Amino acid sequence: MDALVDGNHTEVTEFILLGLTDDPILRVILFMIILCIYLVTIFGNISTIILIRISSQLRHPMYFFLSHLAFADMGLSSSVTPNMLVNFLVEGNTISYYGCGIQLGFVAAFGSNECFLLAAMAYDRFVAICSPLHYSTKMSTQVCVQLLLVTYIGGFVNACSFAFCVFSLVFCGPNRVNHFFCDFAPLVELSCSDVSISTVVPSFIAGSIIGATVLIVVISYIYILITILKIHSTEGRHKAFSTCASHLTAVTLYYGTITFIYVMPKSYYSTDQNKVVSVFYMVVIPMLNPLIYSLRNNEIKEALKREISQKIFS
Repeated sequence: MDALVDGNHTEVTEFILLGLTDDPILRVILFMIILCIYLVTIFGNISTIILIRISSQLRHPMYFFLSHLAFADMGLSSSVTPNMLVNFLVEGNTISYYGCGIQLGFVAAFGSNECFLLAAMAYDRFVAICSPLHYSTKMSTQVCVQLLLVTYIGGFVNACSFAFCVFSLVFCGPNRVNHFFCDFAPLVELSCSDVSISTVVPSFIAGSIIGATVLIVVISYIYILITILKIHSTEGRHKAFSTCASHLTAVTLYYGTITFIYVMPKSYYSTDQNKVVSVFYMVVIPMLNPLIYSLRNNEIKEALKREISQKIFS
């Protein structure tokens, strides 16, 4: 264990990530599966960003936010997946004390970015369906840029709060983190310093972000549902709902998993269950989002067909 002596205790300067499993055969299987998922994640999200940038059909606020959601998906997955893949191949995968804090900071930043972006997209759907005549004013370029600034500033603040919290903790005992990345809870459990005060700020900021964005999403969809129910034609209702279907699916998957990880009491699930749900949250969902929007969104499918046909026949 790499450590340095400081006064009357030995301070840990690196951590060992225990990963998902010790079974060598299962490690190889999981390595292949997660590598394939990661490659699909990078390809799918880069393709989404490029398509939105080059297609004139997708010059709408919804797709502006979607391109940044794709970037956040890649960032969130890339924060943990490469290191997890290394963990499958080596025994005793280590990460430095500062590397641990930085990794947690990136996870917190991109995770909160997703919350803000999903809330902004919910607000966009609310304006489009409930106030279509004022859509161009309420979702102007200036408004979209302001919402995006809030997204990245909020992510930066959340990242700094978690990173500073980790760097303020003292680790002088075991350095084996029972997870595949430097998650906040197992790190706090390993600390030998007083964590009662230092953990309050990041927990409060993260909880506020989750609570505020969930509230925006819920209120937006309540008004959307009320408006859709007032539409008399079945075709009109279906068309209005179809514009929200992909976003609602993404919201359900994302907030469902972070609720399990960060909101439910720890006594309701084991550490192994937490690891599995964390894999779904950080590895699988970033792969699913571009698939959800490409398969359930007619505008994206039509834009993709148009760009492909232009490349073939040009």
